[in-house]
This record gives sequence, C-alpha cells and structure tokens, in this order.
Amino acid sequence: MKTLILRGPGTNCANETAYAFQLAGSQTQTVHINQLLETPKMLADFQTLCVPGGFSYGDDLGAGRVMGYQMEQQLGDHLQQFRDDGKLILGICNGFQVLLSCGLLVAPNSDGTRRAALTLNDGGQFLVRWVYLKTVGSNSVFLKGIQRMAIPMAHAEGKFVTDSKQTTQSLLDQDQLSLRYDAPQAGEPSLGELPTNPNGSTLDVAGICDPTGRVLGLMPHPERHITRTHHFQWTRLAPDYPTGDGLAVFKNTVGFFA
Repeated sequence: MKTLILRGPGTNCANETAYAFQLAGSQTQTVHINQLLETPKMLADFQTLCVPGGFSYGDDLGAGRVMGYQMEQQLGDHLQQFRDDGKLILGICNGFQVLLSCGLLVAPNSDGTRRAALTLNDGGQFLVRWVYLKTVGSNSVFLKGIQRMAIPMAHAEGKFVTDSKQTTQSLLDQDQLSLRYDAPQAGEPSLGELPTNPNGSTLDVAGICDPTGRVLGLMPHPERHITRTHHFQWTRLAPDYPTGDGLAVFKNTVGFFA
C-alpha cells in the first residue's frame, strides 16, 4: 500500500504524518502540490491521499483556501475519480480545511456557495491543547472500531459551521458528522477547567466524513499521539498502556486495503 502525502508552501506536519503511515505499514511519498498539478496521473500509483497540517500558503486568504481552490479547479475531476475508485482521502487540521474548501467533504450549493466551513475559533485565539474525541454514528473507514481518542489540537480556524439548519440535519442524516469533542470520562486524565468544545463548533464537531465514508477531515492531530510517550501524562500510565490513540486512524487506512 502506498500513501501520497501532499504538501504545499507552509505545510509543516508532512514528516510526522508520513511516519505515522509508515508505522501503520504503508509506504509513503511526499509530493509538493505543484508536482501533482503538473502530473495528476501520478495519483494512480497510490491508494491513499493525505493532506497534512500546517499553514498552506500562510493561510493568507483564510485557512486552506488557496490550496483548496487549486485542488478544486485543477484536480477536482482527478480527486473525485480517485475516491470513486474506492481509494481513501484524509485531511488533518489544515488538510481538513483544504478538503472542505475544495468541496470533497460537503458538496457546494448549486450556485457554488459553500454549505459548510471552518471559521475562526470562539474567542478569536489560536488554541493548542489536548482534547477527547468520540465517534458518533460513522461509516468512516478511518474511524472503524474507534470509540474514543485523546489527541492534540492546534488551530485558529477550527469552528465547524453550516449555512443552515437544513444542511446540518442533512449531514446528520447521512452520518457525516462523525467525530465530536467530548468530556473526560471516569478514569481519564482531566484537562483542567477547559471547555469540552474548545472552538464553538456546531454540535461539537471535530471531524466529518463524506457520504461514502472514504474521505475524512478532522481538526485534531492523530499523528501527534501514535506512541505511549506522546500522551500528555505518559509517565503516569500503566506499563501495558497501548500505543497512542491516533495510530488506529492510520492502521484502519492500511487495513482497508489488506
């Protein structure tokens, strides 16, 4: 299995994401967006496409907007074919912003306007912290068997919103609002006096999938918790504590093609 890690100017999580896929059993190749724009047929050599976190194009026109526009306008047909061929697409943090911007996760309205977006966090601040996540009614390949995760987040524009209550209900009906922020449960380390939902997302949404379940975007970073020593309280964990929670996302990806 081979994974294409797609980076752009300002992407800064490509190496960690590639390592997570390698640890899960996938070969990886990191490719600059300009290379893919020049030779989109290279997608045929891969089973998974991942857009990692960072600040593509400096987020100058909004987080993920420029790279999302490039992908929509110049790679739209190729990406849809990639998905329709039964392959997988993952967007993490800035990658989620890119995938939502280019319409791969939520199709736009007939006039081209967006039905869903990621906007500035409540409070207007860049937030870096650990969060607990739960999976809700999802058919996502990436989340198979995952009920809860503790992983870090780091973003300024992670508040998920839609253009109407009807759109929100439609996404709910299709089980697309698959990953939600959650409070600590009994036995889990406390996150202090911080709110469960750190950015004000509608329905506590931290990640969504497309209707097929083969495209997923999430704001927190699973690649930053793939070993037990990544855990924010790892010195207090039992010796038999399993691998980091985020590794399951990458193992599910590889396992889909086993």
